[in-house]
Amino acid sequence: MTGATTVRADLTVAPQARRCIEPSSIVYLVAGLPYAASVWKAKWPRLIENTIAACQENQARLVFLDNVYMYGKVEGVMTEETPVNPCSRKGEVRARVAEAVLSAIRQRSVKAIIARSADFYGPYAGRSSTPNSLVILRMMKGEKAYWLAEASFRHSLTYTLDCAEALILLGAAEDTYNQIWHLPTAHPAPTGAEFISMVAVNLGVEPSLIELKRWLLQSAGLFSRLIREAVEMIYQSESDYLFDSTKFERRFSFSPTPYAEGVRNTIEYFRQHPPKFS
Repeated sequence: MTGATTVRADLTVAPQARRCIEPSSIVYLVAGLPYAASVWKAKWPRLIENTIAACQENQARLVFLDNVYMYGKVEGVMTEETPVNPCSRKGEVRARVAEAVLSAIRQRSVKAIIARSADFYGPYAGRSSTPNSLVILRMMKGEKAYWLAEASFRHSLTYTLDCAEALILLGAAEDTYNQIWHLPTAHPAPTGAEFISMVAVNLGVEPSLIELKRWLLQSAGLFSRLIREAVEMIYQSESDYLFDSTKFERRFSFSPTPYAEGVRNTIEYFRQHPPKFS
C-alpha cells in the first residue's frame, strides 16, 4: 500500500505502542496473538488500551480488524446490528476489546472503525486461515480435506484480498468512522462440502473429506493445546454460519470475489509461493 509504514513492536507495552503511531495518521490494527484464551485475556485488553491511548495522543484515526466471536452462537444472519452475546472465553475477550473501542468513540476521544470479518481464506494468510490449512493446503499435498463439525452447513468465508481492499477504502473515507462495518463477503455462503468441491475441481482431483466432530476434537485435545483451544469455537461450524456485508457493498458499490474465483486465485498463489509443509 502506497504511503503505508509497517512497524514492529509489542503493542502490550505502552511506549512501544506510542512509538508506532505518527500524528494525524490512520492506524490499521490487524495484530494477532497466539491462539490461547489465557493469552488473549492477559494481553488483548492491554494491547487495545495502549493503541487507543496512542491514537488519542497523536490524533490518529483507528481502523480495527475484528472477528465475530463476540456475537456467540447466532441463529440466522450476522449483521452489524447483531447483539453481543459471547458463548466462549475468546468471545468474551473480543467483546471486551470491542467495547473499549466503542467507549472511546462514545467519549469522542478517538475516531475509529470496527471492521469485522468472517472466517477468512485466500492469499497471504497461510496457515492462520483454517480453510487454507485444513482444506486447500492439505488437498494440494494429495491429502483428504478436514472440515470442522458438519460439512453440510453453510459457512461464510471472507476472501483475504477483499478484506485488505475494504480496510483501505474504509480508512480513506470520511463518513465511515465511528461505526461497525462487516467486510465484503461473497454470498450465498457455500457448504463445507461445496467449498471442498471447488478446491477439488481446481486441482483436478476427487473431493474427499473428513469431518472433525466435537467428540473427535475433544479426544485429540488431550494431546494438543492448539486443538483444545479450537474446541470451544466449534459451535460456529455446528450450524449455518452466515455473514452479511450488505452495508459495505452498498456504500462502496463493491462486489465480493465469488468463491470459485477466490479458490482458484488462492491455489495459484500457493503454487507460486509454496508453503513449508511440516
